[in-house]
Amino acid sequence: MTDVKAGVEYKINLNGNSFLLDGKKYHLLEAILDSGSLTEAAHEINVSYRTALNYIEKIESNLDVKIVNTTKGGKGGGGGTSLTDEGYSILKECKKINAIMELHKDVNEIEAEIVDINDSKRIMTIKKDNFQINAPLNRKYEIGDHILALISYDNIFLMLEPQESSIRNVLKGQIIEMKLEHEIIRVKIDVGGVILCSDITVSAENELNLTIGKEVYLGFKAMSVATLKL
Repeated sequence: MTDVKAGVEYKINLNGNSFLLDGKKYHLLEAILDSGSLTEAAHEINVSYRTALNYIEKIESNLDVKIVNTTKGGKGGGGGTSLTDEGYSILKECKKINAIMELHKDVNEIEAEIVDINDSKRIMTIKKDNFQINAPLNRKYEIGDHILALISYDNIFLMLEPQESSIRNVLKGQIIEMKLEHEIIRVKIDVGGVILCSDITVSAENELNLTIGKEVYLGFKAMSVATLKL
């Protein structure tokens, strides 16, 4: 069973309805998928059958969809339970969130506001004080929305001079901290009042001759920016 940290909640939006799915309910859906039985799934997450049923009813009531199907004569002779297409979609979205969290444990988090949207290019511009970047427009955002932008440390490249490339975001900043961690140097840069971190190799650090206080340019593709609406 996929590991889910205690306290993790998934905000599920479906047909205009929303519901916060906690780790317990996530594991229940996963156990139903694996076992085909609500009784076995309840046992797997260490709750009573009635509690498991209440979990399902609460999700269905809030989202106004049916997330499980129950049939007679299932596993163990007591009837089988399976996820509906909607139930499987909910579980899949949670799994995607887990995968993203695992791949991007070290991320820069920036709370910013959407100041421009280019529908034809599917790009939006987000800004916080003097910090401004482009990000993909892959959700129904509007100008003025407040979002959380996430950029993985290893998706940010450092340069001594700005270079023209497929990189859509090139920002000037000043190094304020450098730290060696497991053969990787974590460089902390002040960019317009926003602190960003970049992980680079020791050889790259030597090649760039980086020092605290040095001005550098950061580059990263717009597609490297993940966003969540606040």
